[in-house]
Amino acid sequence: MSKITAAITAVNGYVPDYVLTNHELETMVDTNDEWITTRTGIKERRILKGEGLATSDMAVPAVEGLLKKRGITAEEIDLIIFCTTTPDMPFPATANVLAHKIGAKNAWGYDLQAACSGFIFGLTTGAQFIETGKHKKVLVVGGDKMSSIINYEDRATCIIFGDGCGCALLEPNTEGYGILDTVMKSDGAGAQLLFQKAGGSMHPASHATVDAKEHFAYQEGQAVFKFAVTNMADVAAEVLERNNLVGDDIAWLVPHQANKRIIDATANRIGLTPEKVIVNIERYGNTTNGTIPLCLWEWESKFKKGDNLILAAFGGGFTWGSIYLKWAY
Repeated sequence: MSKITAAITAVNGYVPDYVLTNHELETMVDTNDEWITTRTGIKERRILKGEGLATSDMAVPAVEGLLKKRGITAEEIDLIIFCTTTPDMPFPATANVLAHKIGAKNAWGYDLQAACSGFIFGLTTGAQFIETGKHKKVLVVGGDKMSSIINYEDRATCIIFGDGCGCALLEPNTEGYGILDTVMKSDGAGAQLLFQKAGGSMHPASHATVDAKEHFAYQEGQAVFKFAVTNMADVAAEVLERNNLVGDDIAWLVPHQANKRIIDATANRIGLTPEKVIVNIERYGNTTNGTIPLCLWEWESKFKKGDNLILAAFGGGFTWGSIYLKWAY
């Protein structure tokens, strides 16, 4: 019997219509377009506007588009893994909310929280259900409404993040395509360098936490940058070495879109030229769990069956990891 691997068989994405440019941010905080672009590579980001709209509302069009492209119905989905840092509510899981909205009546699901590394953690987790033969169709969604936890008076964070959602369908493959290796890592020692202080069981919501603006994302930029620029590059190099690959063997690097300098460092570490690196940070900023699936969605037409892809991410927690996969269609 041939070995079963988990292959991506369809991808799709969604970004909100509203564009928040660097120039608009100049009117909100003490910053400017040149400063933002030089340090991050970001020119604009998308923001989900509208009363009561949540992360799942971006996931619905993303997933419905995926189902249409693949030619399947929502009832055929076995499992939904929703990777998000901004769930609709603390509970129930946004995966369950999404299942109801799209009519995935036969799917069970849960949310996965690994900050910006969530989507690759989700792919790695979903692959296990495919490889064991337990499920045939696993939907992995990565999306965040980061604007809901960003303080637009804090120039250290408000310039970076945007809203967006992407998704991928995993199905069994016996031809050697799909996810072939993964390296996943985490280290809680860095938790308070990039986190949201209040809203959990340690610091429940109160007038004091709201007044202190502790329900927004906070980061120590320089410390996070130094850790990310080293570890995201290291783990991408590790997955290549484990599989006896070099830069020339890789068709595309699909990196988390946190900072252009981190992306460049990762590409340089594994010997990739710029034309092999997928970058859309200038238009969307850091959509956290949405960055990698949005990249897959936007570059889907350029991928060829058999292409070697390296996915790499780094997130708060700290979390980081890399995936080696062979494109299946």
